[in-house]
Amino acid sequence: MSTVTTRRYRDIRRALLAREELALIDVREEDPFAQGHPLFAANIPLSKLELEVLARVPRAATPITVYDNGEGLATVAARRLFALGYSDVAVLDGGLAGWRAAGGELFRDVNVPSKAFGELVESVRHTPSLAAEQVQALLDEKADVIVLDARRFDEYQTMSIPGGISVPGAELVLRVAELAPDPNTQVVVNCAGRTRSIIGTQSLVNAGIPNPVAALRNGTIGWTLAGQRLAHGQQRRFTEVGAGTRANAGRQARQVADRAGVLRLDRAGLAQWQTEAGRTTYLFDVRTPEEYSAGHLPGSRSVPGGQLVQETDHVASVRGARIVLVDDDGVRANMSASWLAQMGWQVAVLDGLSPADFDNAGEWQPPLPELPAANEISVEQLSTWLKQDGTVLLDFTTSANYVKRHIPGAHWAIRAQLAEALERLPQASRYVLTCGSSLLARFAAQDLQALTRTPVYLLEGGTAQWIAAGLPLETGESQLAVRRTDRYRRPYEGTDNPREAMQGYLDWEFGLIAQLERDGTHGFKVL
Repeated sequence: MSTVTTRRYRDIRRALLAREELALIDVREEDPFAQGHPLFAANIPLSKLELEVLARVPRAATPITVYDNGEGLATVAARRLFALGYSDVAVLDGGLAGWRAAGGELFRDVNVPSKAFGELVESVRHTPSLAAEQVQALLDEKADVIVLDARRFDEYQTMSIPGGISVPGAELVLRVAELAPDPNTQVVVNCAGRTRSIIGTQSLVNAGIPNPVAALRNGTIGWTLAGQRLAHGQQRRFTEVGAGTRANAGRQARQVADRAGVLRLDRAGLAQWQTEAGRTTYLFDVRTPEEYSAGHLPGSRSVPGGQLVQETDHVASVRGARIVLVDDDGVRANMSASWLAQMGWQVAVLDGLSPADFDNAGEWQPPLPELPAANEISVEQLSTWLKQDGTVLLDFTTSANYVKRHIPGAHWAIRAQLAEALERLPQASRYVLTCGSSLLARFAAQDLQALTRTPVYLLEGGTAQWIAAGLPLETGESQLAVRRTDRYRRPYEGTDNPREAMQGYLDWEFGLIAQLERDGTHGFKVL
């Protein structure tokens, strides 16, 4: 195994400014990551490293720097990356504290590059917006107004503006002409906070649609802070568009992409990029997940365009890499690419495709390493063992899934914190591990067996198999072996957040432009 070396802040900063490829990976859980990290750090927790890194950092020779905040995770992560075949792996000198001590800026929250970029767009372009009270007045007056929600459909269903329609961001330019055919109709674009409202609104402005357009200022947070009622469980969605609408939107989107410097590739050009060993090329299909599942280009990954722009770091975790976008209409890929180009990515749209090119059906499957062996047991065996003393069941699903439902008696744990969890668990004559599918639990079983002489077993098919068998379930935080740090609670999600947290989040967003200036590595250029 290769020797684990260190890499300094100044080396990473130099590479960022030179637009060289690099992956700066924070291997802590999401909550501590969200409390402070470098601008272009990608969060791939040590707990899930093997399940995520091959897709997010697909080229084995990519310069990778891992770090933690003194927890001892980074060195373990580096060794695992070497074992997975990565050849250029280093630990950040001094970890997060070293980054700060060397003068590096630290950013809070998640998907910060996209959110900071959104603030910059509004500042430069003066993106039009309306306050929550103004939009409410228009709705009360039954004015000629339409509210389009630019988030994912599941987020829209959780909470939305009454009467709003779900149109995820990349769909806006394609769908708006048929949703608001009268050019006098006021179009209002909203999200939960600010970023997708701003980007969605500016997309329509950039494309030159004739309607007056405005972002709902501060999204559903602003709506809530204004004391106005949100709707829950709404089902309004966009519908299909005609050929003429599609063609016109395609022309509009292509003009925007050309202005942004988006490159063009055909299948041969894509193949050439993909054979270049010294560069990373991501291939993303930016249509809806349903369209992707019905048929897609081989080798592409489903990443709906609005979410790609919102959380680029979560899928394209190599800064300086190349991104190729695919659709079947010339609208969603071009609009999404126009934003990525402004965010400093080298991005191309794949042209010249025919329906025959979308010949792979089914869901995207992430690349995985060889799976470790495990002693598997059936749900029937587990059911019998749980009636006896000495069986300790560990669940490695997300804490949110665990709280929603889990096998009775299961203790929730984080894989990277197994040693800590063991100190809090009852005496065991055997351990049984599960998660949703038992995929993550399979890796955890190997780790746990290295820490104990007690036999370790894996539930075949995971908790999903238990549920399929119709066996009983529990809910709630009944037995947490470690703290719930696997997910950062976003101030803009749900409706039960304190008003202070919502206002604090808005204040933080307003301060991002100043942080970008202090950091100086972003490379953003707004049209």
